[in-house]
Amino acid sequence: MWEELDAPPRPEVDARDFRNALGAFPTGVCLVTALGAGGKAEGLTINSFSSVSLSPPMILWSLARSASSAGVFRDAEHFAIAVLSSDDRDIASHFARPSEDKFASFAHRFIGGKHGIPLLGDAVATFECRACQRYYGGDHILLVGAVEHYTYSPERPALVFHRGKFG
Repeated sequence: MWEELDAPPRPEVDARDFRNALGAFPTGVCLVTALGAGGKAEGLTINSFSSVSLSPPMILWSLARSASSAGVFRDAEHFAIAVLSSDDRDIASHFARPSEDKFASFAHRFIGGKHGIPLLGDAVATFECRACQRYYGGDHILLVGAVEHYTYSPERPALVFHRGKFG
C-alpha cells in the first residue's frame, strides 16, 4: 500500500527552468484514450509512460490535474495507451491541445478496442488497461493500470520527445 509521507519542503524553483531540466531526458510519446460520460471518447498526448511490473503486467502514466480531461481519466475504469511512431508528430500535436472532438480529424486511424475504448490502429504498441491505482503527487495524478491486452510492432520506430521538441 502507498505510504503517505510528509510533504518535503518546497524549494524556490523556476517552473520553466525545472521543466527545461527535465526535458534533457528523452522520452517516448504516447496517446492515452478512455471513455467519459455518455461514452464520449477522450484522448491526450503524454510522455510520462513507464512499466511497473511484468508479473502481473502493469504500467504507469501521469496526468496533470489541470488537464481539461483530467476528470475523465481520473475516473475511468479502463484506458488504453498507444506508443506513437516517429511518423505520428501530427497526431501527437493534435491530441496535446484542447478540442471539442479530438478524434474527428483522425477517425480513420482508430479501431474499437476492448471495452469500446478507441485504439490507434497502427501504433508501435498498444496497452489496454484496467485502472487499478491512483496516487496524487503535487500537480499530477499517477495512474497505474493492469494490462489486459497488448500488441506491438517490432519494426516501427517510436516518436521521441527531447528538449521540448519531437525527435
